[in-house]
Amino acid sequence: MDLPITVIGLTGQTGAGKSTVTKELEKLGCFIVDCDIVAREIVEKGSPVLKKLSEYFGEDIINPDGSLDRRLMAARGFADEESRNKLNSVTHPAITKKTLEYINSAAKDGASVAVIDAALLLESELKNYCDIVVSVIAPPEVRIERIIKRDGITAEQAMERMNAQKDEKYYIENSDMIIRNYPSLKLKDQMKELTSYIKSQKKKWLS
Repeated sequence: MDLPITVIGLTGQTGAGKSTVTKELEKLGCFIVDCDIVAREIVEKGSPVLKKLSEYFGEDIINPDGSLDRRLMAARGFADEESRNKLNSVTHPAITKKTLEYINSAAKDGASVAVIDAALLLESELKNYCDIVVSVIAPPEVRIERIIKRDGITAEQAMERMNAQKDEKYYIENSDMIIRNYPSLKLKDQMKELTSYIKSQKKKWLS
């Protein structure tokens, strides 16, 4: 599914340092679409998505001021597989639509490369719009230390988050390129490899 500019899909394991890679791509001039932000935008007050979620999960998920009660929504939306599927059936199409709108708008403004930054990229329709999929990985001991520092949680809680995700093999098998964001490896060298790879695929890169 072609878009008017080169699209990089960026995903990876929690604590692997995906946000660091995103910042490096932004420095290179890439247009960034953060799907975490998009996911919040689609459930703003009065949105069709918020209305549909209230029909599925109860009107009390909407606060008196019209905003989403995120804690209650999370409790109900992730209660079981059926609930998750319902939640995804409402939110994923809206996230895809909004993301594509951002990319098309950026292309009209002259952007040549867009990055879709999404934790669940490989499980979503958005991967079909990517020219290249890049996953960021790191060893468990590095990730757990980063998560504890980033989120101020315990090692046990960090492990729960890590165990909820796919393993390293899954990301390697489903990506065009892997960035290993280890302290002992040079990230800038890997970023150069990424830009070279895209150029070798005859994709439009930054001028």
